Amino acid sequence: MTVLGIDYGDSRTGVAVSDGTGLISCGVETVRSKDPEKTAARIAEIYAERQAKKIVLGLPRNMDGSEGFRAERTRLFGQTLKDMLPDAEIIYYDERMTTMAASRYMDITDVYGKKRKESIDLLAAKIILQDYLDSLR
Repeated sequence: MTVLGIDYGDSRTGVAVSDGTGLISCGVETVRSKDPEKTAARIAEIYAERQAKKIVLGLPRNMDGSEGFRAERTRLFGQTLKDMLPDAEIIYYDERMTTMAASRYMDITDVYGKKRKESIDLLAAKIILQDYLDSLR
């Protein structure tokens, strides 16, 4: 079963996809839009193109596990996706530390500047999805 992984952001949203066996995540694209409706519409297109069955949406939580304004925005975005894709299963998945992990990886691989900014959301989406896939085993 194919699963999409989403790292939602105000300006850039990373999108990853699993392989058909649900073992490995790989990046698809970074959707660049400040309009949640346009971002959701593009993700709906990717969902259909990839014949996905689930969407794993990274849910930003505070370090104590509570939810703040970012989590609220993400849940609103998730509802927008659900309205566009009523048959899709949307799973909110704790994304604490994924951007930090992506940042550390980029430090190790010497990715800086504009290239880093362009890649970090996509890498975070891959990490969110891979964490989810690993949790199923």
